[in-house]
Amino acid sequence: MVRVALFVRLKAKPGKEADVARFLESGLALANQEATTPIWFALRLGPATFGIFDAFADDAGRKAHLAGPIAAALMAKASELLAEPPQIEQVDVLGAKIPH
Repeated sequence: MVRVALFVRLKAKPGKEADVARFLESGLALANQEATTPIWFALRLGPATFGIFDAFADDAGRKAHLAGPIAAALMAKASELLAEPPQIEQVDVLGAKIPH
C-alpha cells in the first residue's frame, strides 16, 4: 500500500512547453527502473503547467526517489525549461485504488 507521495508542479518557459512534455514522457523509463516507486504519473495541467505525481510505500522510498535519476535530470534541466523552480510538495496518501 502506498502511504506517502510527491506532487511536483512545473511551469514551462514560454516556447518550451513541448520540450517539457517530451522530457516528462521520457521520465517513464527511469521511473520503471525504480523499485521503490510503484506509482508515477507525468501530467499536463494546462497549456504551460505540468506536474508529476508519484507515490511510495514509505518515506524511505520517497527519499530514494528524490535522490534518484529523475530528480537529478529534472534539476539539471530546470533552468533551461522552467519559468520557475519546481514546486515539490510532500503529501500523505489517505486512500488509493491500485490494480494488483
